Amino acid sequence: MNQELARRNGKLTVVGAIVWSMLVACEQVPALGPSAEVPAPASTPNILVIMADDMGYTDIGSFGGEIETPNIDALATEGVRFSNFHTSVSCSPTRSMLMSGTDNHLVGLGTMGELLTPEQRGKPGYEGHLNDRIVTLAEVLRDGGYHTYMAGKWHLGDEPEYLPHARGFERSFSMLQGGASHWDDMTGLAAASQPVAKYSMDGKELNELPRDFYSSRSYADFLIEAIRENRGDGKPFLAYFAPTAAHDPIHVPEPWLSKYRGQYDDGYEALKTRRIDGAKRVGLIPEGAPAPARHPKTTPWDSLSSGEKALQSRAMETYAGMVDAMDYHIGRVIDFLKDIGEYDNTIIIFTVDNGPNPWESDQYPGNAGTEWMAQFDNSLENIGRPGSFVGYGIGWASASAGPLDYFKLTVGEGGIRTPLIIAGPAVKGARQVDSFAYVTDIMPTIL
Repeated sequence: MNQELARRNGKLTVVGAIVWSMLVACEQVPALGPSAEVPAPASTPNILVIMADDMGYTDIGSFGGEIETPNIDALATEGVRFSNFHTSVSCSPTRSMLMSGTDNHLVGLGTMGELLTPEQRGKPGYEGHLNDRIVTLAEVLRDGGYHTYMAGKWHLGDEPEYLPHARGFERSFSMLQGGASHWDDMTGLAAASQPVAKYSMDGKELNELPRDFYSSRSYADFLIEAIRENRGDGKPFLAYFAPTAAHDPIHVPEPWLSKYRGQYDDGYEALKTRRIDGAKRVGLIPEGAPAPARHPKTTPWDSLSSGEKALQSRAMETYAGMVDAMDYHIGRVIDFLKDIGEYDNTIIIFTVDNGPNPWESDQYPGNAGTEWMAQFDNSLENIGRPGSFVGYGIGWASASAGPLDYFKLTVGEGGIRTPLIIAGPAVKGARQVDSFAYVTDIMPTIL
């Protein structure tokens, strides 16, 4: 079985590596700025894969947004920015393709496990976890002599035999399900199915989190320490950093909680216009590209009461702070690699699993009107703090998508077209690739 899988993966690897090496290294496309030849790596390169959660196409600065993301933007400046990269409509299908290099319907996540219908449940390709028909990126690289580390969102199976530790990661600290509080309370997303979130460390389920837990910071801490533990032993590493930002509930500590105060008071329609202009300014879309119409389920901003506008604005301020904080902690990982002399020998891939989430917190199945929802303090003063449970909703999700129509859970481009940046040794940088690319291309490219 393993030999057959290796043979099939080998075919995928050859085809994918040829295609993407042409895209990354050779394609003649408009440059983003001055570029210098990058020497080949002196040794087998490390791989850092960063997959953010539920972010819009224009949420980062290098893709036209106003949120401060200097560390991600520096990767875009040094590396290759892909303007036409695509994923699935939701979290676990995309992540299954990232980990397998093949279609999610083959590997067990034909849809998210939480959304399986009675007709799908138990059928091949709809197991709700990574099945045994494939080998994972971590398994292949581990067997090829790499250390393998993971921190953040898994969402590919939450039973012991399906955890990251069982699928090739020697060290892992993971939130196992679709979403959760970003603080230490371990609150899940849905009253009916996931009131308490599951976490694991190195294959063992956790009953509690550290009191000082904050998702982006704590996952970065773990990844840094995992890399540090084996520093100097001569083996390269695969590090999979999967922040749960900016998935709701939207939470962030100071100073990011207050950083964007007042910047979104003119509403989501105005923000969408600015994001479209920003995408044109940085060259992601043509100057003459038409703007999508307002989604029919979006309430016009001017029809909201002053109190509703205040709550809506605060939600977007918090969301922006989450993205900014995530970038800061990505920067900490990158700075650590520089400090230990590994940055110049590390290929870094940044992307997002799908587009922005349009759901409010009470729209998850079984949430509306429950005692479980009544426990949260979603007052204006508490949004973003511990004890709140807020999503930023369809208006801001549409704005986050910028020039793209629709959002997560749809096959509109706003749901399936996300940022992709590749930087590192032997990547001819400071440019943009407009060719179509898909999440299944990442594993064979790495291999």
